[in-house]
Amino acid sequence: MDWLTFLKPLLSAKLFLPFIPFFVAIDVLGILPIFVSLTGDMAPPERKRVVRQSILTAFLVSLGFLAVGKTVLALLGISVSDFKVAGGVLLFILAVVDLIFPEKTRTFPKESLGVVPIGIPLIVGPAVLTLLLMAVNTHGYGSTIFCLILNLLVVWFVFTQSQWIMRILKEGGAKGIGKVFSLLLAAFAVMVIRTGIMEWANLFSQ
Repeated sequence: MDWLTFLKPLLSAKLFLPFIPFFVAIDVLGILPIFVSLTGDMAPPERKRVVRQSILTAFLVSLGFLAVGKTVLALLGISVSDFKVAGGVLLFILAVVDLIFPEKTRTFPKESLGVVPIGIPLIVGPAVLTLLLMAVNTHGYGSTIFCLILNLLVVWFVFTQSQWIMRILKEGGAKGIGKVFSLLLAAFAVMVIRTGIMEWANLFSQ
């Protein structure tokens, strides 16, 4: 077997195309201060358990949404173009809200902290769920799941090294980077809305 031929599709740059949109939507450095504030009084073993719980929750919720998302759209008679416009508007609103309003934190039970709010909605929220369906339609399941897993590995690394990273960035630096990511997400949302409207226009012109 020609291993180069076998690996070529896997090493294609197209495989990594959904990575950046997911990275921007998850905004791991933006949610890092919230993670630190929620787990700051925990012992290292307990914090590691929360990290594992949050990553597993985010992954399972994402897979479940991928499994039923398109079916739900089909049952409701919603086209991909409709979803792009609606999803783009939602992404834009989420990005603007994050830019304008400060984060609000509250206390949560330690036993389920990794599930709610860290797993959902901090890691996998409406923005990521919307991107999942759009990425599947554009790039396919393989590339979408692969890039999702890569991003969750990034989240795992940042969370496990959270104390060290926060000492370097400080809370203000992490929040500042998060705001830049929110601005990029808003621009991405506008592009998605524009694409959906153009698809509508092409459909009506036929």
